[in-house]
Amino acid sequence: MAPIRMRSIVLDASSLLAFLLMEKGCEFVSSHLRAGLISAVNYSEVLTCTIDLGKPLTETIAEIGRLELSIVPHDAELAAIAASLRPKVKSLGLSFTDRSCLALGLSRQLPVLTGDRSWTQAGLDLEIILIR
Repeated sequence: MAPIRMRSIVLDASSLLAFLLMEKGCEFVSSHLRAGLISAVNYSEVLTCTIDLGKPLTETIAEIGRLELSIVPHDAELAAIAASLRPKVKSLGLSFTDRSCLALGLSRQLPVLTGDRSWTQAGLDLEIILIR
């Protein structure tokens, strides 16, 4: 019998940070890492946040590197999709990093995992899954 293949899912920075920092929702995120994708923009945000918390960059890079997580480049297509989202989500205060994550989900037609409840109010044709 062939192994069951998990459906891919896009993680935002808050999801990966919850996992790395053992915050509420980390177990839920852990169950999605093998099928996870993250935008390079969100990856950079995670690295920045952990540096701000005093964790050495090389340590975080190594920790993420041990995960079965795909880091997806933020290319011209994703940049255009992220920009197109600005008018739709501006009132929600979503950042460029947030829009980068949403753009990856939209481009791949994959659900997005986040800790940010306001994303559910964006009215996008995209499944938003809250980690907590």
